[in-house]
Amino acid sequence: MNVPFALAAIGLLALAAALVLLRTLGQRFRLGRTLAAASEVTLEECRELAAGPPVYVRVSGRVSSDEEFPDDNDRPLVFRRTRLEVGGADGKWRSVLDEREAVAFEVESRSEFVAVDQDALGDGLVAIPRVATGRASELHGDMATAAAGTAPDAQVRLTYEQLSAVEHVIACGTPVLRDGKPTLTAGLGRPLIVTVLDRPSAMRLLASGARARVAAAALLIAAGLALLVLAVGVAIFAATALAAPALAASPSPFSASPAPSPVIGLPVDPRAGAGAPLVGAPLLALLFVLVVGVLAALATVAYVRVTAKR
Repeated sequence: MNVPFALAAIGLLALAAALVLLRTLGQRFRLGRTLAAASEVTLEECRELAAGPPVYVRVSGRVSSDEEFPDDNDRPLVFRRTRLEVGGADGKWRSVLDEREAVAFEVESRSEFVAVDQDALGDGLVAIPRVATGRASELHGDMATAAAGTAPDAQVRLTYEQLSAVEHVIACGTPVLRDGKPTLTAGLGRPLIVTVLDRPSAMRLLASGARARVAAAALLIAAGLALLVLAVGVAIFAATALAAPALAASPSPFSASPAPSPVIGLPVDPRAGAGAPLVGAPLLALLFVLVVGVLAALATVAYVRVTAKR
């Protein structure tokens, strides 16, 4: 088999395997990818974009609301999701309760605000959850009703995800006008996302519980790109090696003799015939290709950092 094609095929398979691993994260992978790719704009720019064609953007600001409700510690909340899950004999969790409480809220700065469509916010809330575990016999009230029929000694897990009215958040969505007010909602096939964490922390939270898969995917991506670069290097070297004998055997335009003239002062490759110039060093060619790849990667990182705010 042709070596460059084999290396390229293996590299593409590694990239495909990395994509499959990331896809197994489900909704979390989609949220992380969307959060990382959304273009950042100010709240003032978001208000202007709401009157134009649909676009998916990222804004930041402080949460505010006139209708907040208290939690168990009297903190003002604008959104809370309560989930009750029951553990099965196979080790998997089965959801028996999923409730959402929400009021109208906004993301604001000192001079501007953008409303958030609380009805579109569900799995898009990225916050550190409060988790409590126990037995079904310990449940009471609505929780016990939701878990009715469950064995008393079955494991249960109660998860709270909530958003306070005093937190600074990052929100991603499509700005639209509703009753003349700019509102951030889901759109363009992407979910509405609100997180109380900075982006690196939000990424780590989304990858929690699946770090082995994320690390494996990162290694596969690195290996796949390296193999593709190596395939290009081998292909260039092979093309050079095949072209050199033909060039050496061609008649020189500066000589009346049809015999090829050796290049004075250069080492010769006896495999290509007397007087043929040395084809080249494969390690040097591969090193050149790797250097070009590293420089391209550095240039890409520099471009991303320079244009991050834009």
